Amino acid sequence: QVQLVESGGGLVQTGGSLRLSCVASGRTFSSNAMAWFRRIDGQERELVGHINWSGTSTYYVDPVKGRFTISRDNAKNTLYLQMNSLQPSDTAVYYCAADQRASWTNTIAYWGQGTQVTVSS
Repeated sequence: QVQLVESGGGLVQTGGSLRLSCVASGRTFSSNAMAWFRRIDGQERELVGHINWSGTSTYYVDPVKGRFTISRDNAKNTLYLQMNSLQPSDTAVYYCAADQRASWTNTIAYWGQGTQVTVSS
């Protein structure tokens, strides 16, 4: 059974940092682009950023650019999201996703179950 399992969420104060992890099991995703999404309460799930299969190319949406960093360790089948300078507007459930291709095409093959991040003011 293929699974993506996120961890590392929690409660943090404004200006703080968290690192989310997404561990894949059941198959390797070293040939797949990966991404982080988030769903802010009452809104649609939105893209945070993505990374290509080798980790050499990343993309971030403007609200997180310069504060969030996506990386991956293919040997560990793990995707990371380092979040710095967190703001209350970053409060959301964060999901990892695997694309069907090596570069991000938004054709998602698998979703994780999500991890809650809450930033207090």
